Amino acid sequence: MKKMLLSAVAISAMVAFGGTAWADLLVGVAGPLTGPNAAFGAQLQKGAEQAAADINAAGGINGEMVKIVLGDDVSDPKQGISVANKFVGDGVKFVVGHFNSGVTIPASEVYAENGIFVITPSATNPKFTERGLWNTFRTCGRDDQQGAVAGQYIADHFKDGKIGVVHDKTTYGQGLADETKKAMNGLGITEVIYEGITPGEKDYSALIAKMKEAGVTVVYFGGLHTEAGLILRQMADQGLKAVMMSGDGITSNELASIAGDAVNGTLMTFPPDPRQNPNAADAVKKFRDAGFEPEAYTLYSYAALQVIAEAAKAAASNDPETVATALKEKGPYTTVIGELGFDAKGDITRPDYVMYTWKKGEDGKYSYFQNM
Repeated sequence: MKKMLLSAVAISAMVAFGGTAWADLLVGVAGPLTGPNAAFGAQLQKGAEQAAADINAAGGINGEMVKIVLGDDVSDPKQGISVANKFVGDGVKFVVGHFNSGVTIPASEVYAENGIFVITPSATNPKFTERGLWNTFRTCGRDDQQGAVAGQYIADHFKDGKIGVVHDKTTYGQGLADETKKAMNGLGITEVIYEGITPGEKDYSALIAKMKEAGVTVVYFGGLHTEAGLILRQMADQGLKAVMMSGDGITSNELASIAGDAVNGTLMTFPPDPRQNPNAADAVKKFRDAGFEPEAYTLYSYAALQVIAEAAKAAASNDPETVATALKEKGPYTTVIGELGFDAKGDITRPDYVMYTWKKGEDGKYSYFQNM
């Protein structure tokens, strides 16, 4: 009797386990959940988690419930590969991430080899979608688009200025700086210095001395908010009165915390604020009610899972390759950041960058505001 009872329990457990495995669609969310870029990792995580909750509340994706599996890559390419391999072992079918281009590009090759679809909310280096892989998508724009906007702005507003181009030697930072340099060079403006820094440095006195000697009036920085904030603060402390311009990598209110008053007047390219999109109203309220401000890439991460769900429904399949084909051939798809269509490479088909200025808002706190 005991043996029969144990067998019945074992069979019930197997059925229950099998049902759960079948009923869950595993989606990996990868990014810097810890370390100096954890603010961006939180955006990717919170965005995807809220999207999963809303999708599941509406019945899931073709009857399967979305289950989020987190992967912390600490913005490190080697760790990104480790996360990708863990996702393979976990049975993940779709990935939202990574954050950095230098991590997303190598990780995407692991995903491609193992039948996993990947869509990044934030990796903007053109190479990500230029390698002919079936599985690479992004909800953000590209650095060649972003660099063109920055280069044109420099030509329109600083044609008589002395431009210093600085980057952080990463795939993203140097890539963006080079695209901006190419755009402004094409418009007849040549930089007076071109310098690389190492992420994690704390003292930029030597760099600032070079810029002062060259008479730099505008610093274009390709990199992230942590280094940008320190450079801004030290420029102010050391008497270099120059405007900083950068890209989407500084889109975090932590920039103002690091730079202090020196952030005032900083210029930045980023897409039109998705929080203002009428499609985002319900999601934004949920984030704020939970005490999280959905800035920067939060809604881009939400939209990434949205388009996976919508394409899967359109294809009547949760197979990653079938969903990838549906994303490119069907659509556009309605998301919290607006209508998104995808080209054959996996890039969005709409232009996506405008200029912002950092300044104090009505609440007396520094933030970024779209130029009108």
